[in-house]
Parts: sequence; C-alpha cells; structure tokens
Amino acid sequence: MPHSEPLSLYGKEYKTDPYPLYRKLREKGPVHRVNFPSGVNAWLITGYEAAHSALNDDRLGKNHGLGNSAWRERAAIMPEPQHSQLQAHLLHQDPPKHTVMRKMVTEAFAPRHVERLRPRFEEIAAELLDTALGEGSAAGEIDVVAAFAAHFPFRVLAEVVGLPPALAARFDRDWGKVVQPVGPADPQRPVYEGRLRGLQGYIAEVTEDKRRNPGDDLLTRLVTACEAGEITGQERDSVVFQLLVAGQEPVTNQITTALVALLRHPAQLRRFQEAVAQGEGHDPGPAARAVEELLRYDSAFELTTWRFFARDADLSGTRIPAGDSVIVSLSAANRDPRRFPDADTLDLDRTPNPHLAFGHGIHFCPGAALARTELRIALGALVTRLPGLRLAVADQDLDWVRAVLARGVSELPLAYGTPTNARATGCPLRHETR
Repeated sequence: MPHSEPLSLYGKEYKTDPYPLYRKLREKGPVHRVNFPSGVNAWLITGYEAAHSALNDDRLGKNHGLGNSAWRERAAIMPEPQHSQLQAHLLHQDPPKHTVMRKMVTEAFAPRHVERLRPRFEEIAAELLDTALGEGSAAGEIDVVAAFAAHFPFRVLAEVVGLPPALAARFDRDWGKVVQPVGPADPQRPVYEGRLRGLQGYIAEVTEDKRRNPGDDLLTRLVTACEAGEITGQERDSVVFQLLVAGQEPVTNQITTALVALLRHPAQLRRFQEAVAQGEGHDPGPAARAVEELLRYDSAFELTTWRFFARDADLSGTRIPAGDSVIVSLSAANRDPRRFPDADTLDLDRTPNPHLAFGHGIHFCPGAALARTELRIALGALVTRLPGLRLAVADQDLDWVRAVLARGVSELPLAYGTPTNARATGCPLRHETR
C-alpha cells in the first residue's frame, strides 16, 4: 500500500466523514502516500502507535527549510513577503529556537493562570448567549457558530494574551482563512492575498500598541523579547499570527464537532447534560471526562502540520526520502481500535483516554489547558441554556469546512425548546446508537 499511487485527501465526501477511509488505511498499514488539494504528495500516518512514535521522533523536524524542492514548489504558496514574515512561529521551529520561543508562551497558558480566569470566561459565555437568545423566548433557532462559537474562543484568547478590547473588537474572523491558502492561479487568489495584507497590518497595530502601552501580558512579553534581541521581528509577528488564528479557530471548530457528535447520540447528550449538572459546584470529573472523549471522537485538529527527515529514514517500516513531507492523522490515531476499545463508539465515561487531539512530544499544544476549559464552559453553557437541543437542518446538509488540517462545520443551525410546528420537530440524524 505505501508504494501505490497517492490517495487524494480532499473532496466533500472525505471532509464530511473521513473515518471510513481512515479505517481502511489503518487496516492496510500505518504509513500511506497521499495527495492534498495543493498537489503536495505526502506520507500520512494513521495508526496510534505509529502516530505516537512519530510525534516523539526527534529525527522529524518542523522547519520548512528541511522540505525538498518538490514540496516547496507546491506547499509554500503563501506569497512573499508574508511567508517569511508570518511562518516563523512555533509550529515551524525545531530546538533550540523552538525551546526558547515556547517558553515565552507557556506561562500565559499554564493551568493555574487559566483557572484564575475561569470566572471571566464564564461571564463571556453568558454574555454571548444572553445576546443571542434575547429575552423571553423559550424556543427558537440559533446558528451556534455565528452567534457563539465564532466569538467565544477569540474573546477568551484576548483576555489570556492581553489583547486590548478596542483592538479585539476590530479583529476580522475572515482573516483566519489565510490558513486555507489557494494557489497562484486560483480565481480567489486576490481575495486570499487581501486577507493576508489585512491580517499583517492588524498584527503591526497590535505590536505597536504593546510597545507604547506595555502590560503584564503575553503580547507585551513578545514585543519586549524582540526588542531585547531574543527573537526576530518575523518570529514575534509569526507567534502573534499563530495566537490569533491557530489559537482560536480550532476551539470554534471543536465546539461544533462536539455538538454534532452529541446530537447524533441522544443518550450521550443526556449523559453530558447530567455530567454538567453534577459538576456545578462539585466534582467536575464527569464533565471533564466527557470533554476528553469528545476530543478523541472527532478532533477539530484532524491532521498535524508538515514534518521532514533531514536524510532518508525508516518510518514504521516504510522508507521515507529526505525532505518529503510527513503528516500525522490525529483523528485516525484516535479511532485506532488497537488502542481504544470500541473506538468508533462515543462513550463519555471512557477511561483511560490517552487521545492525541493535542498532539504529543515537544509540539504538544501549549494551549491544551485553555482549550479544555473553554470546551467545558462553552458546551456546558449551550446544553444548559438550550433545552431540547436538536439540529434545525438535516444532518446531511451540514457544511463541513474544507480546510486541509481541520474538522468542523461552518454553520450549525440548532433548534431549542418545545417544538411548535412540524419544522421544529428535529431533523433525522445518521447516528442514533448509544
């Protein structure tokens, strides 16, 4: 299988439900040749043990300079000067530079710091839902993405990193689409480049504001480190880029994948509602376990970013040429039945649950504690404030995002409260087990 023609990892059917394909690939072996929409051929890892090993393999580097010419021709399509100025962040660094840069951001995302801010996060969730639901309505419909999920993670992130409210209010979520690049010949290329320029100008405003108005926050530390020569201007701007885009969009998507999973499994939705109620002011264990399972079952960060060998190497029994791109499918690994019994079953009481939704090794997501807290607050608020929660469209009509690395839906129309007419009685779901 690894030496057959590359398998295409794109298309509506694949993005809607990649798990049948991942199952077939795992059964054939841990490493496979695949092709992405950009035309990049890569090596995809699907088995849990192989994924865990690759994520901890110090022979695999993240720096784009390790990519060979065939990879660079198609993968490095973010145009200059933005590619050089915005792509020097943590995800594209190796030690020792990675070690220095990661240390700068970890304190802001430390569990103790996140826990201190929890009451403020809960206030933000309540404010957003108060605005979305209005007053006196016991039933209705809501697009959870537009009304809540697209805003909650960014507002939380702004609190954590020290983004001033006035600047936070001006952030255009459309800029986040720069992580979905289009090729030079694509008709949407001018739109894409416009987003890049807009985001880059915004980042310049943020760093200048922190230079003039320093505070005790992460953004100020990045500006200060740059001025002290610890990191370059490109590295500073790249980390800000990573925070503002990669720091919030996956949580938006994870809220949607978790809700879809719960709505497809009514018994588990009821179990989650019970866990949330049980955890209010008491033991958060049941709700925390439930969130871990939702992360495992359908992870919003479906695939990792590129990794490369500096020289030809063996990877789980497959010879990988130097400079070829290697990608780990976190979602495929998290459904490996050799590691997770009944892996395709959503079980909110699953334990232990050593999923890889946040990666592993030195590139383990530094914001994992924050993401877990956000998900518990967001999902808890939604299932509490929206009684009788159900899809307001047919399951097959959900629009899954086309982003290469991510899973989520771009819109999630939900109905809540007591149905008042035939249209509000709920839509058929594809998954009614458990």
